[in-house]
Parts: sequence; C-alpha cells; structure tokens
Amino acid sequence: MKTLLEWLDHLERLHPKGQGGIELGLDRVACVKAALQQKASGPVIVVGGTNGKGSTCAYLEAIYAAAGYRVGCYTSPHLVDYNERVRVDRGPIDDDALCEAFSRVEAARQAAGNVALTYFEFGTLAAWEVFARRGVDVTILEVGLGGRLDAVNVYDADCAIVTGIAIDHTDWLGPTRETIGFEKAGIFRPAAGGRVAICADPQPPQSLLGHAARIGADLRLFGRDFGFSSEREGWTFLVTGAVRLENLPCPALIGDYQLRNATAALMAIDVLGGQLVVTPENVRRGLLEPDLKGRFQRLPGRPTIVLDVAHNPQATGAFAANLDAMEGFAQTIAVVGMLRDKDMAGALAPLAGRVDRWLVAGLDVPRGAVAEALVSVIETNRLGGLVERFESPAAAFAYAGRVASENDRIIVFGSFYTVAAVLRAVQNHG
Repeated sequence: MKTLLEWLDHLERLHPKGQGGIELGLDRVACVKAALQQKASGPVIVVGGTNGKGSTCAYLEAIYAAAGYRVGCYTSPHLVDYNERVRVDRGPIDDDALCEAFSRVEAARQAAGNVALTYFEFGTLAAWEVFARRGVDVTILEVGLGGRLDAVNVYDADCAIVTGIAIDHTDWLGPTRETIGFEKAGIFRPAAGGRVAICADPQPPQSLLGHAARIGADLRLFGRDFGFSSEREGWTFLVTGAVRLENLPCPALIGDYQLRNATAALMAIDVLGGQLVVTPENVRRGLLEPDLKGRFQRLPGRPTIVLDVAHNPQATGAFAANLDAMEGFAQTIAVVGMLRDKDMAGALAPLAGRVDRWLVAGLDVPRGAVAEALVSVIETNRLGGLVERFESPAAAFAYAGRVASENDRIIVFGSFYTVAAVLRAVQNHG
C-alpha cells in the first residue's frame, strides 16, 4: 500500500498540469463521484468567496463541534501537512484514513475510464470518502477557486455561503467584480428542498443577485436579512432587524471583518436549525475556539512575529489595519513572497509607509514570482523602507531573526506558500 507521500506524488503526476495546474470544470470529478456512488448523509455547507472562506469554515466547525456534532471540514490549501485539509472532529485526519480514501478514488477513477483528475479534484473526492466512512453529521466544504466550476461544486449545498467578492484570480474568473460574482454565485442552488443561499458581501455584484433570482435561490443578504450590532463588551446577531442572539463574545480571530464572517456562519446555523440544533452557549463557545493558522497568527515569544496569508488588495488592506492596531514596536520587518499572477502592486500598496525593512523572497513553486519582480514593485511605487533580496522565505525569515531586536515586529505575508515555508522553518527550529 502506498504511503501518504507516495499518494501525493501520484496526485501531482496524474494530471498533465501537475499540482499547481488549474483546469476548471465539473465533468471529470462528477464522473468519478458517480463511480464512487457518493451521497450526502447530512447537511452540506459550501463556503466560497474571495476572502474570509477559511475563517467562516472555522467558525462553523467550532460551533457545530461545541454542539456535540461530528463535523467534517475540507479546506485548502494546507500550510504544513496535507492532512490539514481534511478534518474530522476538528483534528486533521490520519495518514491511513487518507491513503484508504485515495485508494478508493483511484479505483473509481480507473473504472470510470482512467479520468485525469487534477490534484484538487482527487483530494476533494477523497475528503468526501473520509467523511462518509467517519459518519459525520455535517459536511463543510471550502471552495478552492471561484465556485461555479470548482470541484467542490459537484456536491449540492443545503446552505451555500459567499463571504465576499473582490478582484483575484482574474485569469480564470474574469477582470471585474461582476464576472467574479457570477462565478462565486455558481455554488447557489434553487430553494426547492429548503436549500438556502447566503451572501455576506455588503455590496454584492448585480451578477450574483441576478443569478440567484434566475435559479430561484432563497438568498439571504447581509444588511438586509441578517447582520450585527457591535457593543463595547460584545455583539448581537440580527435576523431581519430583530435580535436573534445577544451578548456574544468577540470572535477569537482578529480583525473587524471577522464579525461579518462570524455573522455569515451564524446565518447558516440559523437556517439549518431544523436539522442541527445549536444553543446560544454552543455559539459563544465556538466563537472563542476557532483554530486557523496563518490568519493574523501571532507566534509566542519576542520579537513579535505575525503570519498572514493575505495575498490580494482586500486582504492586505485588512492586514494593514490589524497591524495599525498594534503599538510599541521599534521597527517592522516584512518577509514577503508572492505568486506572479497576483496584483502585486495592489496587494503591497496598503503596507506603504508601514515597513522599515523589506526582506523579499522568490517562490520556487508553479506561478511563483522571482524576488526581483517584488523589489521592482516596492521601489517603483515608493512604498518606503530598505529592500533586500533572498532566495526563499525560509532564508529571509532566518535573516529577520538575526537582525531583529526584541522590540521589533516581523510580519510574514503575501502567499500561502510564504507562510507555509516560515511555519515549517519554525517547526524544524523548535
């Protein structure tokens, strides 16, 4: 039997475009899904959006677990170990269970005509196999890219959430919020059978609203159908303007935008209340317990180290606001690496004047930008600070540790790959 590493190597070589390759479409994954005879045994929640997907999944996962349900949660990408993508009872699944699931998917793939699944498609089908064998009560699936043609969308959502819509992945989703909004809305389903669609974007594109209307979705909108009011000691969850839950603790994840992510999760829990009963105390506990690496994650010790996977203008804008709320640092040292198909200038712009020393790293991955490209963006846009080049995020982070004083702050951002490299370095050093 193959080891997990051997299976992952197989997944990387299976499709002509490899692990980093993207080929949107549902035909391949639907064919193998049918061969596996996969069916839902409980509510399915699909979460899409440009930013906030991971946080929303984390709130749902923590709250349902606090209510005593067995929760299956599939997210991507992972930061250190592939097992992070497939969680049951809030813990990463073990290698043996993953390998068994991969084996079943491989057999079905071959039986279906040797279908060339992508890395993500294969992993999505395997995650469902794990959840089915573990008998989860609720399945939470995070969209990988877009929505309409993403592998996760092969499963019909009882509740589909679009957290927000911003410019990202324009090569695949189009250049505007309208084109992107249409792709995100593809995870919505008609209202028949009690299915519900949720959008937490305060200004949803007309394309999303139009698609929801055309298919007859039961669409719940932030600001119209649900929302929140914030108080000094906590906050209140509102549904159609009326108080649904009050005296809620501030979410454990940092950032003002986290209230909107948490509210989207609560709206989903509310509409599924007939199938999965959740008490106010379950909600309060779950809001305080989400575990999500790489989202304004502060590592213990000094100097202060902050990790964030922010990689587009909206996300780095929120990252910059969170940094501004921190005080008392002699200087800020930034370790940054990005993918070349991202809006590098737009993503780095919110950090203008906030960084004293840029440690710019190239990413040796598919679509990775070379360090010189980021240096050019920083210097051309006059973002301020000293700029230095490094071969890798790990090398840049090691250098930051040598030059930083206890009163400095090291921030790591720009890509999941950048944060993952630093987390691995921290683990190896520890």
